[in-house]
Amino acid sequence: MGVDDASLPEVVLYTRAGCHLCDEAKEQIHGLRKRAAFAFREVDIDLDPELRERYNEEVPVVFIDGKKAFKYRIDPRQFLKRLQAR
Repeated sequence: MGVDDASLPEVVLYTRAGCHLCDEAKEQIHGLRKRAAFAFREVDIDLDPELRERYNEEVPVVFIDGKKAFKYRIDPRQFLKRLQAR
């Protein structure tokens, strides 16, 4: 029996094109998927005016299960801790 995606923590990365910190965050998250199971979704804030207004100066922003976890940079150890604490 496989793990149902609904039971996995959900990680959402709010990003935008041309953002080098966003590219770094995405690489880190993909690397962390080798160490922990979680659902991942990337959202381009420039495609949604409300998101662009909310996060314009904060990208990249990472949410874990709907809670803001990181802004600008990801601490891999804290990321894994937050996944386990859910």
